[in-house]
Amino acid sequence: MSRGRHTQWIHPAVRQELCDFQQGRVSRREFLTRATALGTSAVLARGMVGMAAAEEPAVEAPKGSTLRIQMEVRPLKDPRTYDWSEIANVSRGWLEYLVEYNRDGSLRGMLLESWEASEDASQYLLRVRPGVTWTTGEPFTSADVARLMGYWCDRSVEGNSMAGRLAALGDPQTERLSESAVEILDDLTLRLNLAYPDVALMVGLSDYPAACVHARHDPETMLTDPIGTGPFLPEEVVPTQRAVLVRNHAHPWWGSEAEGWGGATLERIEFLDYGTDPASWLAAAKAGEIDMLYENVGTFIEAVDAIGWQRSEVVTGATVVLRGNQRALLDGRAVYADKRMRKALQLAISNEVALELGHAGLGTVAENHHVAPIHPDYAEVGTTEYDPTLALPLAEEAGLGDVVHELVTLDDGFTRRTGDACAAMLRDAGFQVERKVLPGSAFWQEWKEYPLSITEWNHRPLGIQVLALAYRTGEAWNETGYADPDFDALVAEALTIADAVERQGIMARIERKLQEDAVIVQPFWRSLYRHMRPGVHGAEMHPAFEIHPYKLALEV
Repeated sequence: MSRGRHTQWIHPAVRQELCDFQQGRVSRREFLTRATALGTSAVLARGMVGMAAAEEPAVEAPKGSTLRIQMEVRPLKDPRTYDWSEIANVSRGWLEYLVEYNRDGSLRGMLLESWEASEDASQYLLRVRPGVTWTTGEPFTSADVARLMGYWCDRSVEGNSMAGRLAALGDPQTERLSESAVEILDDLTLRLNLAYPDVALMVGLSDYPAACVHARHDPETMLTDPIGTGPFLPEEVVPTQRAVLVRNHAHPWWGSEAEGWGGATLERIEFLDYGTDPASWLAAAKAGEIDMLYENVGTFIEAVDAIGWQRSEVVTGATVVLRGNQRALLDGRAVYADKRMRKALQLAISNEVALELGHAGLGTVAENHHVAPIHPDYAEVGTTEYDPTLALPLAEEAGLGDVVHELVTLDDGFTRRTGDACAAMLRDAGFQVERKVLPGSAFWQEWKEYPLSITEWNHRPLGIQVLALAYRTGEAWNETGYADPDFDALVAEALTIADAVERQGIMARIERKLQEDAVIVQPFWRSLYRHMRPGVHGAEMHPAFEIHPYKLALEV
């Protein structure tokens, strides 16, 4: 791992993966995710599969333009505790990332220029992009990256999901960054020494809680003292109303000089909150109050088509999950800790019906294990049994047939409709079910604690990345309360296997275990849609709902 700076690095596993692509065993997206996660440059990886350059804005918009985006505006907080994409879409204006996940499945360096993984993915050599400076004028160096690793690995911070993503760098005794985990080689180079191999490390650094903050970062002063490396500054953030970014002319942005980065042409970006009812989004679009939607859903997709707006669609691993919280007590009973009760929920709910009624059929049926066919490491294991006649007897066998289930969802479009559909099917199977629909301001505060609820989950590049984040014992985002040492051991083993096709063998075991333990009911995978009026550029729908402010441009 001591190659020259300009050497085109190709990980040994990528050569086999290229053969897999050429022989039709993996898709182009799958190849790009695998290859770039291990250090192959996005440009080289695309060239290997005959692709052109990445989709980047080619339009030079007039200076002084303002773009208005419909999006829920949520309170800012410490980025490592972010739990909704919308928060990061605002702070992404000034807080950037080491790497960026693209629509085509590839990773490209942002504050990192490049990286290399060792053959077993137990070491990573990171090269910092030269010429990047904080808004304070200080250079962004390898010392900043080392400091960030410590910031992210601190498990004492409640809600810090980054500690789980970087668990291979942490010390389980101190719950901090391991003393031997990071070596600074020079101002622009450092090496990560993992306690065990982790092929998902780099994709984890692209996820929205991995925003890079300054040494002086304080969550309480993020707005009044916004230090970052990006081209914008926050003017205001008013939760449930609006957030505003303005161009930072006092500090030259590194991307303006970097080849192929384009953009940051807008003077002002306004995120406007019209609530969770899509009808209000459509009304705002018709009235000319906004220029683009964060997302569009259901029947409103064709309605916005009809007013002449441009549609952007992407197939993803985004989903919704119905889960019983195994830690929660109902009248003193841990209802969902009993596998028979969880299995009864699966037996009673048709995923096909939930897709049709919950999301107007706009997606594909899922298999109750949270790994999508679009994931490079997906293993086909079939689905679970659907037989509502067996559901209530199984719950009665567990002594839980009399439970009154309160199914909690957000008061939005598809999540609410999916909850209504699932509640109806549970009632048809003989269960007592009450529905509780909460506004965003209430739902977000307790989303991990409800005994029974449906939660929206974003797409992530690798299936094993999702499983480690959502179902491993004690992780910050483990809303199911699932804690199984055998599952944890399988995940740890899967993370050591660099080749995704080879990893599919153990992924099949993991997927079947989630199904057998009936951890979740996961009805469908979503196709995602976004609309923008003609003249808006760089706003294509991202698999993980990301909006990149520097890419946005507007013809006026």
